[in-house]
Amino acid sequence: MKREPTFFESISCFIVLGLVIGVGFGYFGIPIQPLLLVSAAYAALIALRVGVSWDKMEKGIITRLKTAMPAIFILFAVGIIIGTWIYSGTVPLLIYYGLQIISPTYFLVTAFVIVAVVSVATGTAWGSTATAGVALMGIAAELDVSLAMAAGAVISGGVFGDKLSPLSDTTNLAPLVVEVNLYEHIKHMLWTTVPASIVGLIIWFFVGINTDYSNASSGNVDSLLTELDTIYNWNIFMLIPFAIILWGAFAKKPVVPMMLLSSVAAVFIGMFSNGFTLVDGMTAMADGFSVAMINDPGFDPASLSENVTSLIVRGGIFSMTTIVVTIFCGYAFAGIVEVAGCLDKILNTFSRMVESTWKLIGVTILGSVVIVFTAGVASISIIMVGVLLQDAYAKQGLQAKNLSRTLEDSGTMLLPFVPWGVSGIYYLEVLGVSVADYWIWAIPCYLCVVFAMIYAGTGIGIAKSEGQTAVKAE
Repeated sequence: MKREPTFFESISCFIVLGLVIGVGFGYFGIPIQPLLLVSAAYAALIALRVGVSWDKMEKGIITRLKTAMPAIFILFAVGIIIGTWIYSGTVPLLIYYGLQIISPTYFLVTAFVIVAVVSVATGTAWGSTATAGVALMGIAAELDVSLAMAAGAVISGGVFGDKLSPLSDTTNLAPLVVEVNLYEHIKHMLWTTVPASIVGLIIWFFVGINTDYSNASSGNVDSLLTELDTIYNWNIFMLIPFAIILWGAFAKKPVVPMMLLSSVAAVFIGMFSNGFTLVDGMTAMADGFSVAMINDPGFDPASLSENVTSLIVRGGIFSMTTIVVTIFCGYAFAGIVEVAGCLDKILNTFSRMVESTWKLIGVTILGSVVIVFTAGVASISIIMVGVLLQDAYAKQGLQAKNLSRTLEDSGTMLLPFVPWGVSGIYYLEVLGVSVADYWIWAIPCYLCVVFAMIYAGTGIGIAKSEGQTAVKAE
C-alpha cells in the first residue's frame, strides 16, 4: 500500500545526491554517471519504503526519458553537424575570416552578440554554440583571449537566444504549463533578461579594454591561417550549410530536420570543394572529421600543429555518447523521486510557507534550482514547479506570466551551471571548458535570478491580476 513520503524521506534523497556527487565527483573525480546511479539506488530504497513497486519505478523512469527524446535527437544532430561542418570547411571558414576581422579587445562582446542572434534565429543554445560558438572558441584560442571568458560569453549568448526565441522548447513549454500566451511570456522575460545581459556586456567590454593582448602572437595566427589554407579550398558555397540553418529558423521549420539537411549539404560541399570522399563524409557524421581524410598526395598530417588538429578533429554522433548516457542516469534518479512523491512533498511543504510575493518567487527559484541540479535538465523543473505553484500565484494576485518568467530565470538560465547536467557536460564536450572555469563569466545567466528577486521585493516588473494588489516584501 503506497503512502505519502515524509519530508525527511523526501529531502534525504537530495541530501544523498549532493553528498555522493560532491564527494565522488568534486573530491575524488569519479565519473558522474555511476554516482547518479548510486543516488538513484538510494531513491529506489525510499520509494520501496513508501510502497512503490519496481515496475512503477521503471514506468516513472521511462516517462521521464520520453520527455528527453527531443533533446537526445538534437544532441545527435549536433554531433553530426559539427563533424560535417568541419568536413565541408564551414566552421574553418568562419574561423579563418573571423581571425582577420574580430578584435581581441571586443571579442567577448562580439561573441555574445553573434551567438545570441544565431540562437534567437534557431531556438537552440546547443545548436548555436555548436556552430557559431565552436568557431568563436577557435578564434579566441588564437587571439589569446581567455577560453573561460570566451565560453562564458558564448554560453550566455546561446542561453539568451534559447530563452527568448519563439522556436525554443523551454520558451514554449513554460507558458504552456501555466497557460500564458507565448509572446506575452517572451515580452515579460525581457524584464530580467535584458538588464542582466546589459550588465554582462558592460563587464565584458571593460575587461576587454583593460586586458593587454600585446603578447598575442600574430605569428601563431598567420601559421594557423596557412595550415588551414593547405586543407581547404575556400569558397562561398561553404556558407550554404549555415544558410540552411538560418533559413529553416526564419521559415519556422523543425530544428532537427534542418540540421540534418544542412549536414547532408555539407558532405557534398566537402566532396566538391575539398576533394574529400563520400565515405569520409559519412564517417564524419559518425566519428567526426579526421586529418586522415585529407587525400592530397603532398600533404603530411604530421605537419599540422596541435592547435589546428584540436580545432578540426572533432564531432560525430559518437562524440555525444557521454551526454546521452548521463541523461539516462540522471533520469533514473529523477523518475524515481518523482513517482515516489518526494518532489511533490518538498514543493508542497515550501509552498505552505508562502505569504508574500518575494517569498513566493523565492520558493519558485528554490524549487527550480533543486530540481535542475537534481535532474540536470530544465523541462522537469518547469513542469513540476509550474503545476504545483500556479494556484499560489493566483491567490497572491499575480498573473501567471510572473511564474513562467521565473521558471525560465531559475531553470533555463541556471542549467549551464550544473557540472553533471546535460548542458554542463555538453558545453565541456563542445567548447572544451568546464563549468568550474566558465561559470563566473556567464554573467547574464545568474544575474537573471538576482533581478527576479529584486523585482519580487520592490514590486517592479511584477504583473498583477486586475483589481488585485500583490503583497510586497514584509
